[in-house]
Amino acid sequence: MIIKKFQGKTEAQAVESAKKELGSNVVIMNVRNVKNKGILSFLKPQVVEVTVALEDEPVNIIPPKKPEQRPQPPAKDIPVKAPEAPKEDGQERENAQAGKEADPQAENKKLEEKINTLHSLLEQQLQKPEEAKDESEEQEETEVDRFMKLLYYTMLENEVNEQYANQIVDEIKKINKPNMPFNYALANTYQKMILKFGKPMEIEPAEKGPKVIFFVGPTGVGKTTTIAKIASKFSVEGDKKVALLTADTYRIAAAEQLRTYANIMEVPFRVIYSTEEIEQALRDFRDYDFIMVDTAGHSPQNEAQKETMVGFIHSVDGLAEKDVFLVLSATTKYKDLLSIADSYSAMTEYNLIFTKLDETSTLGSLLNVRLHTGAPLSYVTYGQNVPEDIEVFNPQKTVKQLLGGKKK
Repeated sequence: MIIKKFQGKTEAQAVESAKKELGSNVVIMNVRNVKNKGILSFLKPQVVEVTVALEDEPVNIIPPKKPEQRPQPPAKDIPVKAPEAPKEDGQERENAQAGKEADPQAENKKLEEKINTLHSLLEQQLQKPEEAKDESEEQEETEVDRFMKLLYYTMLENEVNEQYANQIVDEIKKINKPNMPFNYALANTYQKMILKFGKPMEIEPAEKGPKVIFFVGPTGVGKTTTIAKIASKFSVEGDKKVALLTADTYRIAAAEQLRTYANIMEVPFRVIYSTEEIEQALRDFRDYDFIMVDTAGHSPQNEAQKETMVGFIHSVDGLAEKDVFLVLSATTKYKDLLSIADSYSAMTEYNLIFTKLDETSTLGSLLNVRLHTGAPLSYVTYGQNVPEDIEVFNPQKTVKQLLGGKKK
């Protein structure tokens, strides 16, 4: 009996190779999926291995006319021969089996074409989990299973909170179907994360009269510079009438910094000490488009400062439209971000602005705070240049970075 193994992209292809070499009388003994090796194995096409058998033809009593056609006994160590794989995907597998190094540029190009967002960072995340699994577990995993694990570890690497990372993975698994293509799972993940961020909330003029915009947040996050960037965008580039106020009477340097920006932009500037002065500013600047108010950072434990802040924020209720923006640094620790966000949530509703994106390599805090507070994201800043280093929050760009894509 002759026993040989054949490989192909599908079972039918492998069987066809067997019949072509051994004839149509082959008997299929076993069919199994062959696991691919390496970190990028989930991107390679699946290989099916078919084991077939062929009975020896009986030897005639009368010698046959053509002895050379007499069946030969099988060799003891018949080599297992795999058919040549297609050049595009199979060449990389052949090189790996021969111990040759794959071309890094070609491999990266294929990776980017398939998923558009994952790069070499993702490859490193699943290396240890793969090594820890035994062979039987690896064979049972599907391409989508490997992708979901890769996604999970990548989100953790980008400091997405474990709770939210598990939530996203579980939601994607629920909508995935058996044997779902890898690209389909990726598209679902990408869309799901964009929906979680939601549409950014930009500043819009009031329907009537000036809109009052309060900027709140802890000290040291770049609040004053952020106000200058936004004011410049509207006054210089948007040709809107803007007035700047500061209620931060604790830090003289902050007030003087904002005054300097106001002088450069040639817009009015005032220091206010009471809610009555905000009401007076509303009357004085009633023909303006925006009145932007800088506020002092406060300690969550300082009740007096909190009461003063609440008084300022609600002083314009019923008198003018208002927006409140909580300014946070992307470099702040996760627990501190939650504490700050909860403290301001007790005072008022707000939108989110994240600063200092240029000073961190991870953006998980943006998703964490967004999901924790439910507050919309509005703007992000990434440098000290006024007004250049600010833009409207882009959920698509951020999701790509959270999935391991390179910053642009």
